[in-house]
Amino acid sequence: MSLAYLIYASHPFGFDEAMLGGLLRQARRNNERDGITGALIVRHDLYLQWLEGPPETLAKLYERILVDDRHLGIQFLDGGPIAERRFGDWLMRDDPARTWLWSRAEIAAGALASAGPAGVRAVFDRMAAEPALAA
Repeated sequence: MSLAYLIYASHPFGFDEAMLGGLLRQARRNNERDGITGALIVRHDLYLQWLEGPPETLAKLYERILVDDRHLGIQFLDGGPIAERRFGDWLMRDDPARTWLWSRAEIAAGALASAGPAGVRAVFDRMAAEPALAA
């Protein structure tokens, strides 16, 4: 089976813990059904998500994300074929933004664009190498 990944960023709309919990439950249920794994970094000003799975399924998922009213300013950051899953044990790993991630001011000033695809992939490389935070 061929695998691909995609990374996108957006700004949460109506963000609170209840909304995040509902989003994660729905994502995990749908991802299990569709063979998708990934990771979500979230805080009040940022969703940064890595998704991986069959290319056609990822394309359909991204189309749904583009019309999801919980996201504003969706930006496709990177994607392409991969040999193996980076977050294969996670239907959707969720961690709050770590202290080493860009600050709110840096995000507002364009840190994602400045980082480029390699810089954004490096965020998820680092996340994959660290243990998940306790729930």
